[in-house]
Amino acid sequence: MSVMIETDNLARYFGSIKAVDGISFKVEKGEVLGFLGPNGAGKSTTMKMLTCFLTPSLGTAKVGGYDILEQSREVRESLGYLPENAPLYGEMEVGEFLSFISEIRGIEAQKRVAAIDRVVALCSLGEVFRQRIETLSKGYKRRVGLAQALLHDPEILILDEPTDGLDPNQKHEVRTLINSMARDKCIILSTHILEEVDAVCTRAVIIAHGKIVADASPDELRRRSPAYGAVRVCLETSPEGEVESNLRGISGVNKVQREDYTDGSLSFVLFPEEGAQIFQAVAREVETNNWALRDMRMETGHLDEVFREITQ
Repeated sequence: MSVMIETDNLARYFGSIKAVDGISFKVEKGEVLGFLGPNGAGKSTTMKMLTCFLTPSLGTAKVGGYDILEQSREVRESLGYLPENAPLYGEMEVGEFLSFISEIRGIEAQKRVAAIDRVVALCSLGEVFRQRIETLSKGYKRRVGLAQALLHDPEILILDEPTDGLDPNQKHEVRTLINSMARDKCIILSTHILEEVDAVCTRAVIIAHGKIVADASPDELRRRSPAYGAVRVCLETSPEGEVESNLRGISGVNKVQREDYTDGSLSFVLFPEEGAQIFQAVAREVETNNWALRDMRMETGHLDEVFREITQ
């Protein structure tokens, strides 16, 4: 795979505030990079520098092989950008706006209709094509913003909070669209929604206080969760005997957490010692004691736990 985006010690200061403080990373074609961080971490500032809307205080970056400082026009031509608050001309109809953007983008006149038809279908805008943008819901406005970013079919997409304001069905549609494009494009998706990472991202960069604090796949990040590899055992009823004591005695179990429910059932979460695999041993213990099992599963870790630990 070829490198499509590369930042080198990229920084942006606003007076004494270091919004972005010397970050370096690469994104290749075929990757969907989730750019994560709490509010104020520097996500949107980074996006604005990569798209040449802000000039870095230090460092530089290349987008599509073009330097953001020396070749800003070529950078803008090579990418599609959906800002956090995408500016739209409210007095225009959706079709008029997309036609206007296609002209600005330099799409040949004979190809504009096909380009507009393509993004209208991709972003499900057919029902509002002749409607004024100012009358649209927030979700539809977001889709119009996404459509303008896709009009010229760029190889590089930079999407700042692409599902902001969308209902669950619309979020699913946008995520499906991103997944369908991922193989042939390089996509950076800035978000604070962790489920977005699981849904579409092949890799995640977490930024806090302007610095990169993690760069890994979603699965690698989940492995940092205290719950990764834990086994949850749910029993129909509370059996006689020292259940918790028996579970604590299983080789490789570090600690056991008990949860009682009002219907008489109970649940235990068994946390393994570092590097230990305890699922099979727990299953044998349940079978040996003939406990009435309702459910048993291994936890895959929680991104929200990892996110809080890394960024706080």
